Amino acid sequence: MEREVSERGPTERRNPKARGLGSFTTRQILELMNDEDATVPGAVRAALPDIERAVDAIVTALGSGHRLRYIGAGTSGRLGVLDASEAPPTFGVEEDVVAGIMAGGDAALRHSIEGAEDDSGAGARAARDHVREGDVLVGISASGRAKYVTAALVMAREAGARTVALTCDGSSPLAKDADIAIVVDVGPEVLAGSSRLKAGTATKLVLNMLSTAAMIRSGRTRGDLIVDLRPTNAKLRARAIRMVQDETGVGEDEARARLEAAGWSVRKALES
Repeated sequence: MEREVSERGPTERRNPKARGLGSFTTRQILELMNDEDATVPGAVRAALPDIERAVDAIVTALGSGHRLRYIGAGTSGRLGVLDASEAPPTFGVEEDVVAGIMAGGDAALRHSIEGAEDDSGAGARAARDHVREGDVLVGISASGRAKYVTAALVMAREAGARTVALTCDGSSPLAKDADIAIVVDVGPEVLAGSSRLKAGTATKLVLNMLSTAAMIRSGRTRGDLIVDLRPTNAKLRARAIRMVQDETGVGEDEARARLEAAGWSVRKALES
């Protein structure tokens, strides 16, 4: 326990700019948070070479009929589930192609499950049950020390999956255990250790890149158009109509007619 306490990674350190935070005005707090958030895109840019490697690994896996999995605890796990849940409606992939695994299960999406991130046995079982040979598993942990996540990556690698670490600490066990380590060094938070802040923002930005770039490279878009989206509501049907109009130059009624004839598949409507 003493060694765990002494291992203070970047996200656990105190931010010198936040000294005296309790006496700040509301505006001063907001300006500090805004200034700190503005440093995140630069930290992500520095990690682009490794993000690129991860995207290429995902594209290779998907092209071979394998899958993408995210795994994490707390904020990290929730962000993974969020990104995965958007893949089917946005890119038209089957539900099992991209999935998020959350320490503590679905209940932990809404409520903190005490000790879930420290349960290495549960992490190993999750990887055993949900990750197969040829898949890509992205382990997400701002500190890089969530035992649930590190154990999952070890088990996934043993099963023949490619493993990716997404962390803010390059010296962490998670970064060392992965085939590819994406390290986004955002430094200390405004609230010491509250990695839902800059670290969470960085995680969301990287996950956006991983899934979006992989789907583009896998042919799931037509240029900048998400032609495989599932238009399940009025807003998405209107978007589908606009895409057909933009690509073909036809009017709204004709675009709607083509979509209806194609079962509301934008891709099929454009190819007909």
